[in-house]
Amino acid sequence: MRPPGFEPGSPAREAINCSEYKLEQFDGRIENKENNFWRIENLDQLFERFYEFCLVDLQLTKRTAMDHIYALKKFFKWLNGKRIESLTSEDLRKYLMLFKDGNQYTYANILKALRRFFRDFLGLKHLVQTFKFPPKKLEIKRVPSKEEIRKFYQAIDNLEEKALFLLIASSGLRRSEALDLKLRDIDFEKRMIFPKHYSKTKRSFITFYNEEAESVLEKWLKIRPKNTEKLFPMRTNKKHRIFLETRKKTGINITPQTLREWFACEMGRLGVPDRYVDAFCGRVPKSVLARHYTDFSPEKLKEIYDKANLRVLS
Repeated sequence: MRPPGFEPGSPAREAINCSEYKLEQFDGRIENKENNFWRIENLDQLFERFYEFCLVDLQLTKRTAMDHIYALKKFFKWLNGKRIESLTSEDLRKYLMLFKDGNQYTYANILKALRRFFRDFLGLKHLVQTFKFPPKKLEIKRVPSKEEIRKFYQAIDNLEEKALFLLIASSGLRRSEALDLKLRDIDFEKRMIFPKHYSKTKRSFITFYNEEAESVLEKWLKIRPKNTEKLFPMRTNKKHRIFLETRKKTGINITPQTLREWFACEMGRLGVPDRYVDAFCGRVPKSVLARHYTDFSPEKLKEIYDKANLRVLS
């Protein structure tokens, strides 16, 4: 199975091309933990097998598997042709040092990819066993005020982004979940959303949107392109620039993630228990009580949501 986005000629593959990095120069084999041998002609074939390993053995999402492959391609480009059989922990240490003083999440994601590739996939545990993840720093989050939310929304001059803004702010959806929504994922009569997101720490429960979002969505649905099932059929380059122009115009730093954080804080302020906020936001409940003894039925979730009477603009 070829990872999506890494087909011959694709931008992701062309950006970091490892197809000429022959593993035949390593005697054509890499020993894994079952004492079997891989015989791979080039790294792209190895990455295809690693992609399948991530999906099946590790039960990772396609997006996470693709992120790992992209990180590995950058690492092998940095190696500049060094043989895998001659790699040592020092090589990985030098590479990780390049990211040590940068974003801790970037460092952690690179280390995850290296560990899963060398330790879990190739069985070369000795290369990565000493590396630890950076400690999580306590980040004091500042969510925008209601006035900033209103000012920002009023400055958006695109109906699609206005609808997306209110949908995320009133539902707690992740950006990717909102952009992946299809019309069949929404019960417009009940204002109920069925996002599709599953991983070890993320689940898709059910969430809702309020009357403010409903009003703008109705206007957007009348003019949205009819040749797609996507609720928000944005081009890829636009997906990564959502609200960018409005941020420049207002000087207020609001992103889809900011709106998600605002939703969680506001629902907590309105008295919604944490376990239900987690459910609306698609997070796996932390406690045994929340996981096994809490009613997460659609009826109960709607009751909790409606009782909160969340308002974004008023």
